[in-house]
Amino acid sequence: MTLDDIATAAAAVHLMPLGGFHEDGQTTVLLGPLEPGFWAYVSKRPEFLMGAEDPLDAWSHWAITALGCVTGARPVFPFGGPPFHPFISWSLKSGEAWQSPVGLLVHKDAGLLVSYRGALIFDEEIDLPSPAAKPCDSCTDQPCLSACPVGALSTDGYDVPRCKAHIDVDPGCRAGCRVRTSCPVSQTYGRDPAQTAFHMEAFHPS
Repeated sequence: MTLDDIATAAAAVHLMPLGGFHEDGQTTVLLGPLEPGFWAYVSKRPEFLMGAEDPLDAWSHWAITALGCVTGARPVFPFGGPPFHPFISWSLKSGEAWQSPVGLLVHKDAGLLVSYRGALIFDEEIDLPSPAAKPCDSCTDQPCLSACPVGALSTDGYDVPRCKAHIDVDPGCRAGCRVRTSCPVSQTYGRDPAQTAFHMEAFHPS
């Protein structure tokens, strides 16, 4: 099994590897949306069409469990706990994601829109690419630092109550976090705005 094999299998369900790491002779490969086109694909799956509770999580569980069967790996997920798997720690070990200036995770390809749908754990060491360069280090403007209209996300941390209070009165923020979408890497990722709105509604239902 190679990383290319995993990527090919994942692409069949519009997922892609978003980094990985070795530990105790095993390899963990993190998976997230393959863009562009993920939302157009997944929103037509039965979990969405039949009104399943938490349809994206339900679909992710099905899809990544199926990938585990195909690739001989153990599927794990960032939901369904407690206990919860340490996806944030795993992402920081992957060499493809880092803490951004505002504290949120930033990924080399997905930017501040990174979303881990699950992971596959292999009982072998699979060759992984060398660590990537952190995009924030070459981002001279760092728009994420000034994008929040009420300063809820800053180098001082994340004021969640202030964020949610502003979402209630700002349709633009309801449609998508301005900090996340301001990231230059986020803007090249190709995510459908409808998916961003879906996540915002899950974060703070209207």
